[in-house]
Order: sequence, then C-alpha cells, then structure tokens
Amino acid sequence: MTSRFGRLPWLWLSLLVFVIDQASKFYFDNALTLYQQIVVIPDYFSWTLAYNTGAAFSFLAGASGWQRWLFAVIAIVISAVLVVWLKRLKPDETWLAMALALVLGGALGNLVDRVVFGHVVDFVLVHWQHRWYFPAFNVADAAITLGAILLALDMFKSNKSGETAP
Repeated sequence: MTSRFGRLPWLWLSLLVFVIDQASKFYFDNALTLYQQIVVIPDYFSWTLAYNTGAAFSFLAGASGWQRWLFAVIAIVISAVLVVWLKRLKPDETWLAMALALVLGGALGNLVDRVVFGHVVDFVLVHWQHRWYFPAFNVADAAITLGAILLALDMFKSNKSGETAP
C-alpha cells in the first residue's frame, strides 16, 4: 500500500541540490570573469566560468534564442512528472526516490538559470594535461547525471519484472 504522500519527503534532497547549485553558481559568477580559470589540480581540474545557452554539451547553443524557452518548458514538464512519480512510489523504492529527487533538484537549478539569466552558469572544468577537456558543468548537471546513473542501476535491481512469486 502506498502512503498518501508516497516518497515526496525526498523533496528535501531536491531542495538541497537546488540551494547548493544556486549558491555555487552565484559565488563563481561573482568571483570569476568569463572563461577565467583557477587551477585546482594541475592538468586535471579547474574552476572556470562559462555560460551555456544550450543544453547538455552546448546542444543548440548557437540557436537564435528560442532554445531558452524550449528547454525551460521541457524542464517544467519533466519536473512535474518527477513530482507525480515521487508521490506514486512505494515505501521500498528508496533508490528510485533518491534518483528522481536528484534529477528534479538539478532540473530546477538549471531552469532558474535559463529563465532568469538566459543561460546556465557552469564552473567545473575537468581536463587532462590540456589535451582533453570535458565540457564545463555545475552542481545541477552533476546531480542530474548521478540521478540518471541511479535510475539505470535501479532498473537492474532484482525482482523488477513485475512477476509475482508463486
């Protein structure tokens, strides 16, 4: 039997991700100039400020501006679906609740950036000896990625086929 609120109490994690994401973006947006790098671990990790008007890996970043609202609408729809999904979860679906809460917090963090600033603030840069660079990202992106990994792992958990035991 599902409780009245399902796994909605996991919204605390979404809120935590959102607050940390927004606070870190505020800090780096004010502490660095655009594309300034502060090396943290030489040849591997730096803080840098970058703005992304597109989606993951700067998808559609070169478009004329309509993508801002497209991605905002997508984030709103996905967020609503995630809240409903959390509400419908059973008490034993903790990993799934955690995954959904992480994705929700990240989606809302990037949504605020898009609507308020017209771009997402990124500040984490992972690279290898200046030869290979992973696109800059932020706390929201990391939470979405971790949530997606947990969703995938949850799919492989035992007894997910829906069959009942004899």
